[in-house]
Formats: sequence, structure tokens, C-alpha cells
Amino acid sequence: MPKLTVLIPCKDERRHIRECIESVRGLADETLVADSGSTDGTLAIAEQLGCRVIERNYVNSADFKNWAIPQARYEWILVVDADERVTPGLAAEIRGLLATEPRQDAFELKRDLFFLGRRINHCGVSNNYLVRLFRRDECRYQPRRVHADVVVPSGRIGRLSARMLHYSALDIDHFLAKQERYSTWAALDAYEAGKRISLVKMLVHTPLRFAQLYLFRGGWLDGRAGLVVCGIMAYYTFLKDAKLWALWNGKTDKGPPSVPVAEPPVRYKSAA
Repeated sequence: MPKLTVLIPCKDERRHIRECIESVRGLADETLVADSGSTDGTLAIAEQLGCRVIERNYVNSADFKNWAIPQARYEWILVVDADERVTPGLAAEIRGLLATEPRQDAFELKRDLFFLGRRINHCGVSNNYLVRLFRRDECRYQPRRVHADVVVPSGRIGRLSARMLHYSALDIDHFLAKQERYSTWAALDAYEAGKRISLVKMLVHTPLRFAQLYLFRGGWLDGRAGLVVCGIMAYYTFLKDAKLWALWNGKTDKGPPSVPVAEPPVRYKSAA
């Protein structure tokens, strides 16, 4: 049966890292923690739990993961962020799947979101499929600063039925700080792609996003937690639009820099 490396990218995740690592015990043949400068004791916990640790400066999420992927020892990789947990059901499904030596090159799954300890069942936030299990030498993340997807050149993607747990916020300040960072990166990606933001879109984009999440996708069914999540996600939309406008303001004469986006090669070579 093919062996599996669980890759955990992290920085200053002392509050999460132990439970994350323990959730993949019994599944991972190797637990590879890729750290980008932790100073809070994260690495001591990872090493205590028997993980292999690699370290490098952080540029962006896709760049960092693409650096770490070839360093995995085994053919299959499961990417698990520090604030995520692999359930026993998901672990059993993955083990059973790998035992069949699948023809697919990647598998996608859904996550259940927990916000301040409350499970969020609506808003549409738990309906997106993400590629997290894939062959080390076949796949890489697309070159984006934020919300990059895994590119599977062969197109052979299967689906897992069990879900991963995502503890996106233990406190409100942490969650707001994440939206601040992500909105900056998303605006830069949009700017470099030549996208602009009109006054009309700035006026309607944020309220429409809130209506989509809270009213049409049922965020109101999650009570006050749903209201807060939908409000902050709409705020993220406004931040992204405002920052995109700011990037163009005063720089329109020069236009956006030319940033070629290379297609991923058909096959990668592992450094392992």
C-alpha cells in the first residue's frame, strides 16, 4: 500500500499544533511540519510528538507549500493546516482508498467550519471542495498569494465523503487579523491580473455578499455566530475592493506590473 506524508504548514500555532498532529496519528507514515518562523513553542511541541520539521521564510501560502511538497518522503501527501483536524472517519476513508492504489492523482474534500467554538452549518462556507490529498510528484498549488487551488494536470480528481474539521477562529481578533492579511493579498493578486474596481461595484459588492451569505445561504440559521461570520466575510469583500482601488489610485498611468503565470509542468521531481 502506498505510504502517506501529512504536511502541516504553520507559524506560531501553539494553540492548535498538538491537536492537529494527534488527529493524524495512525494515518500518517510521516508527519512533516513546515514552519515559517515560529517563536511561540510550536516547533518544540512538533518535535516532542515525533514530527520531522523543516523551516524556511514565508513568501505566500502557495509558494511555501510548493517548497515543502517535494520534501515529503512518500508518494501521497495530505495537506492539513494547523487549525484543521482529521476525523477518525476521514482517516479510515483515506487509508482504505490508498489500499486500493487509486488511479486518480488527487482527491478533494469538504470541511466543517467552527467559529469561536460554534459549528457553522450554513452560509455556504462548508460547501466548497478543496484538493488536499494528492500525489507528490504530480500536483502543485497555483501561483497566487491567497486562496490558491491545487493544480492537477491530469484532471484525475476523486472525492472523499468524510469531512475535515476547520477551527478557523479561537478568538475574534485572530479572525479579523486573518481577513486583513488575506484581503491585502487578494487585492494584490487582482491588481497584478489587471482587474479594476468600479464605483458601482464598490457600492453593491459588499451588501450583495452579505445578502448571499446571510439570507440566501441561510447564515441566519446559525444565530448570532452566523451573523458575525457573514458580517466579517462581507467586510473582507469591502477591504479587498478598497485595497484594489487604492493600488490603482495614483498608479493608473503605469498600469499593473506584468506577472506571467506559468502553467505547472506535467510532472515534478521530488527532492526526497
